Amino acid sequence: MVDEPHIPVLLDRCVELLAPALTRTSEDGTGATLVDATLGAGGHSERFLTQFPGLRVIGLDRDPDALRIAGDRLAPFGDRVALVRTRYDGISEAVAAHGGSVDAILFDLGVSSMQLDRAERGFSYSADAPLDMRMDSGSDLTAAQILNSYDEKALARVLREYGEEKFAGRIASYIVRRRATTPFATTGQLVELLYEAIPAPARRTGGHPAKRTFQALRIEVNAELESLRLALPAALQVLRPHGRVAVMAYQSLEDRIVKTAFAAATTSRTPPGLPVELPGHGPEFVSLTRGAERADAEEIERNPRSAPVRLRAVEKVGGQ
Repeated sequence: MVDEPHIPVLLDRCVELLAPALTRTSEDGTGATLVDATLGAGGHSERFLTQFPGLRVIGLDRDPDALRIAGDRLAPFGDRVALVRTRYDGISEAVAAHGGSVDAILFDLGVSSMQLDRAERGFSYSADAPLDMRMDSGSDLTAAQILNSYDEKALARVLREYGEEKFAGRIASYIVRRRATTPFATTGQLVELLYEAIPAPARRTGGHPAKRTFQALRIEVNAELESLRLALPAALQVLRPHGRVAVMAYQSLEDRIVKTAFAAATTSRTPPGLPVELPGHGPEFVSLTRGAERADAEEIERNPRSAPVRLRAVEKVGGQ
């Protein structure tokens, strides 16, 4: 049984951005390969495979549930699809095992709707569930282990750096005091503590008071930012000439990493001060988006998950 599909974000725009790289030799994508580096439920891949009947897709995901759901959804496309269980910073190894280079890569970052909607995974603060938050159920670290074992300073750092939580120190202090008598086991326990720790005036603005803490814990559990920092240069490296990468980020920490990586890739390597571009030192990539693109009002109304998205894309114009 295939789970009810979720609505892919900025689907038409992603196709528009990546299609030129996938159809350089054939209009139907024959001979081209797309890496869906964040496969999820397979919605983006399904659209690409349908629109380009000759295209091959390598789908990456660390979540075995996602691979199962996407595998069912994409089964009609047969051997045009290869699914790989890995974090997206394993992209070099995955591509090496399936041909060595690719024409386009798509990243749809952050937690998926599928993961948020499954209360038992512990990603959501709207339902009481075990404090898990692992995207890969086979990994060791859980949110409960962080809350129950990190010292106060380390907890405050995680909340401040990954959740941009201005009450990080206060929350960490409350956590350490509470766990001394009652270890954390459920999301409900954490939400209750956050209502106590965050001053009432601050709880009335900026969304749910648990939002930033849950984001921080999820990022720490899954090493998301570290993985992204490694994945982006690896993705740029495995592209064929005129290949393209598109990345959708949903919070400022991710988008900052993407913006920095793409800025470096699109900058000339000629030493500053020289009057001409040195041969072989020009930018290896050009930007395909002016800054970060956002979803329009119509899409946000249809799919609220698209509201915070920031889309950036580049094309490889140099190198081998």
